[in-house]
Amino acid sequence: MKHYHKLQLLLLFLTLVLSCKNDTSKQENAITKGQESDLKYATGFSITNYDNYKILQINSPWPKSKKKYNYLLHTKEQAIISTFNKEDYDGMITIPIKKIVVTSTTHVPALELLDVEQTLVGFPGTDYISSEKTRVRIDNNQVRELGKNEGINTEVLLELQPNLVIGYGVSSSNKTLETINKLGVPVIYNGDWVETSALAKAEWIKFFGVLFNKEQEAKTIFNNIEKDYIEAKNLTQSVTKRPTVLSGASHKDVWYLPSGSSPEAQFLKDANVNYLWSDTNQKGSLALSFESVFEKGYNAEIWLSPSYYRSLEDLEKANEHYAKFAAFKNKQVYSFANTTGKSGGVLYYELGTARPDLVLKDIIKICHPNLLPNYQPYFFKPLK
Repeated sequence: MKHYHKLQLLLLFLTLVLSCKNDTSKQENAITKGQESDLKYATGFSITNYDNYKILQINSPWPKSKKKYNYLLHTKEQAIISTFNKEDYDGMITIPIKKIVVTSTTHVPALELLDVEQTLVGFPGTDYISSEKTRVRIDNNQVRELGKNEGINTEVLLELQPNLVIGYGVSSSNKTLETINKLGVPVIYNGDWVETSALAKAEWIKFFGVLFNKEQEAKTIFNNIEKDYIEAKNLTQSVTKRPTVLSGASHKDVWYLPSGSSPEAQFLKDANVNYLWSDTNQKGSLALSFESVFEKGYNAEIWLSPSYYRSLEDLEKANEHYAKFAAFKNKQVYSFANTTGKSGGVLYYELGTARPDLVLKDIIKICHPNLLPNYQPYFFKPLK
């Protein structure tokens, strides 16, 4: 009889072992069958969908990053029965997110476009937020002030109990975000600003879409933005008059303006204008002397984005030589600096990344006004 019981126990043990192996085999099979979400332009992140979870990978959180970050995303129900090892991921996050903290104004439009702005509970530097919708929530104390990005008030942040903090950094050394992560609040670095094209930056709405289980909504929103952008670009392809364009301004004897390979110069190319520095390909901005810019651009027909100067008078006060440029004389100087929110935040720095179609239409309206007769520029206004 004892031998019979031993045999039963042995059979039960073998059954459990085989069952575990089968479960592991199923899990391994599931892992190999992950389907990567379709991204048309963005390269800084990827989303891989499995039956019961998703993997969000951040490939380029900052320039020249050597590390990729992997996050396991699963629902509350899946988290309860999860057997994944936390050590294998940079974060295990329950979705959809209910309470979030973001750290860049460029993140706010994505929340609003996805209709999840009510999940925003804290932000460092709320005065920089321009959106009327989110400003109402700030004024009603539904979005708490968290101080500065370099030194977020962790005490207030922990009181808010967010499910997630979306950060950004220029390197792996960000002590504040590291502290937040160690205190148990997951942090994901958003690298939209590292992308090299306007549409790639805008596609990061899909990054937010997966966090809120709104991937299809994010895809639809992006497709509409892309469609509007391409339609606007196509309008300019038949123009015969391409106005010459100057950009930027001088700061401490150095004139900064977009390199010809930058996303800013891509807008000018897609608007089919003659950007005088379009043949340059340095990374980042060009840093030139005032004299070299004047020699090449004094006769430019249009001057875009002259730093933060808000009037022609301010421009001339800063440097009397600015008044010698033809665009200044003809009052063809345009800036986004005067389009601000209630508390002074510049709208372009908030919405421009999410809506490159509006940026392109603004430039087309300025440079080829007849192509968009009924369009009113959203960001860029002439300096008076």
